[in-house]
Amino acid sequence: MTGDEESIALVLNRLRRAHGQLAGVISMIENGRDCKDVVTQLAAVSKALDRAGFKIVASGLRECLSGDSAEGQEPMTEAELEKLFLALA
Repeated sequence: MTGDEESIALVLNRLRRAHGQLAGVISMIENGRDCKDVVTQLAAVSKALDRAGFKIVASGLRECLSGDSAEGQEPMTEAELEKLFLALA
């Protein structure tokens, strides 16, 4: 992934937060914690991952459209972009 440093830092922070939350969910399940607590934390992990994905798509959209993301790579078609967005929906 390329892009401006601020966007990349935001994505990495969100992914690190999700990583920590997921470790917490695993620990909660292993320790037999209440279902409500586990589901609440799992929802937080899911939201953090979604936000990271949307940020990646939003900050990389210009690259996807222009084909600048990798040397020699063709720009994405409208159908490919739609599929990318729907993967996060």
